[in-house]
Amino acid sequence: MSEATTHSVGPELASGLKKKRFQLQSRLGRSDRSPLAIWFWELDRVLLGLIMTLVAIGLIAIAAASPVAAIKHSSDTVTLNSLHYFYRQLMWVAVGVPVMLLVSMAPKETARRFAIIAAIVAFILLFLVPIMGNTVNGAKRWIGYGFATIQPGEFLKPFYAVSLAWLLSLRAKDESLPVIPLSFVLTGIVALLLMMQPNLGQTIIFCGIWFTLMMLSGLSARFIAAISIGGVGGIIGAYFLYPVATQRINSWLFGGDEFDQVMLAHKALTGGGLLGTGPGLGTEKFKLPEAHTDYIFSVIGEEFGLLACAAIALVYVAIIVRVFLRLLDEEDNFIILAVAGITAQIGGQALINMAVNLQLFPSKGMTLPLISYGGSSFIALSLGLGLLLAFTRRNPYLDRSQYVQTWTPNKQVTT
Repeated sequence: MSEATTHSVGPELASGLKKKRFQLQSRLGRSDRSPLAIWFWELDRVLLGLIMTLVAIGLIAIAAASPVAAIKHSSDTVTLNSLHYFYRQLMWVAVGVPVMLLVSMAPKETARRFAIIAAIVAFILLFLVPIMGNTVNGAKRWIGYGFATIQPGEFLKPFYAVSLAWLLSLRAKDESLPVIPLSFVLTGIVALLLMMQPNLGQTIIFCGIWFTLMMLSGLSARFIAAISIGGVGGIIGAYFLYPVATQRINSWLFGGDEFDQVMLAHKALTGGGLLGTGPGLGTEKFKLPEAHTDYIFSVIGEEFGLLACAAIALVYVAIIVRVFLRLLDEEDNFIILAVAGITAQIGGQALINMAVNLQLFPSKGMTLPLISYGGSSFIALSLGLGLLLAFTRRNPYLDRSQYVQTWTPNKQVTT
């Protein structure tokens, strides 16, 4: 190659490399206005990081608890691999995380419509559970067949929170609308269907979501106090009239099968001390009835220590705090209620699960969000968290810009 050819190719090559470098730097940069880049910069990446932290912790915890479940669910003819449930959960994570990210990309109006339609579908499926549901361990909570079996109550929770938020947000536009009585009736129907399964834990979560949104919807303190008194009365009534509640509370107070489970969970939780026995070295976990689901928090305590349990609790608290910091200057009443409802669901479920493992609450058969094993639970949570990320998306610089224009009632433009 001649010297002239070399000199002519060099600048072209340098120019091409410079152009490629600029394109790479612009990808997902401030100057990139593609839908993916806009989503990336509007997304609360801190919240997403906290969620993914719990997902990673869940996989580690299920790997520790999987041998227990594999032994209990093996038979004389079928022997499950010790990591059978870990591999299955890994599959659910591979499905659920992309679903969460996909839902988080939806515009807020689209996310709201999706949640309302999905709530109607899940509500219908919940109606069908007593008719054509599957019974597992004495409870009829599932519907479907084989791999396609789902738990409608799990899927209804986040969609119910968003739908209820939309219903209550209509009250701000027209106070004459009977949205409060309607929300009470809908919640009562859901609670009745869940108690028929029986599923006392899910019933408490739905009632907790409803109560949280009632407090945030602008009702008077007198009305909130009346609801609180009614809630206490409902618990007392359930104790005397609902056999499942009677059995669970009596076992917690006076001993019994459920109490023995909680006692074993507490023993496993505290058996590892502050730092734990080490991964795979726990022995008390083999005495737990559902080590990979209801009592996975105790497995973490035994093998990774009480400090690890405290760290997990702090991650849940950090998620709640991060969400409410995100809402400090939010003006859309629907967004405030929807985000608060989904957060109340996740926070309430985590609190009850940890309280049961600590012997502070009767056994409820409730999973630890994002950490316990479960296909329906993880996919439903992924959908709910996708909605949460979609509703908390915002341009952090839009409100600060001096070029943002607002219209006053007399149609004058202000900056």
